[in-house]
Amino acid sequence: MRLAQLIYISRPFGFEARTLDNILLKARAKNALSGLTGALIVRADLYMQLLEGPREAVTATLARIVSDDRHLEVSLIHCGDVNERLFPHWSMRDDPARSWMWSQEQVRAGAARNAGAAEALAVFQRLAAEPLEA
Repeated sequence: MRLAQLIYISRPFGFEARTLDNILLKARAKNALSGLTGALIVRADLYMQLLEGPREAVTATLARIVSDDRHLEVSLIHCGDVNERLFPHWSMRDDPARSWMWSQEQVRAGAARNAGAAEALAVFQRLAAEPLEA
């Protein structure tokens, strides 16, 4: 079965741990009901998320994100069809950005916004290959 996969970036508004916990709690519940999986990379200056699943559910979720005032400057980086999920066991894996991501200066200069689909997808492929830290 073909699945839709997309990656977007946004700038958090009022980033704090409690806000993130609330986003993750709601996303995991809604995604599980909608057949979505994915991962959210979180930094104080950047959200970068991969969603995958049925096209209608992916599209509806992106529409909710775009209208959510906790996300500023939402930009679609990648959208396509895939045969298998990158995060099949995660209704929403969360991960703090590692040092292999862009620096804050690079994000301010537009590195995430200017990343191509292949570069953004490579970030999530690397995350999917990493074991969870205890």
